[in-house]
Amino acid sequence: QDQLAESGGGLVQAGGSLRLSCTASRSIFRSNPMGWYRQAPGKQRELVATISTSGITNYADSVKGRFIISRDNAKNTMYLQMNSLKPEDTAVYYCNAGHGTATIYYPTNWGQGTQVTVSA
Repeated sequence: QDQLAESGGGLVQAGGSLRLSCTASRSIFRSNPMGWYRQAPGKQRELVATISTSGITNYADSVKGRFIISRDNAKNTMYLQMNSLKPEDTAVYYCNAGHGTATIYYPTNWGQGTQVTVSA
């Protein structure tokens, strides 16, 4: 079974930075667009960013200009660099692999999630 594993979450002050990582099996990483979603307490899970196999990216308006999604195909790893963090970025962040493109993206396989907490 394909697996994804996130790492890099934690507690940071507002204005700070964190980098999340997601490793996946070679088979799924090389063939699929991938993305990050997040879910804050009491809210629905929402798209954060996606990246195609060729590196085309797409971002939610709320994170544009602050977050950067990238992938290292040699390491089967995807990253989410989060800068200028705000308390409203506090959520569990989920890595996923999916189908489609960076802009028309259908998540399928999910990681377990990693907590990001931004203090005011």
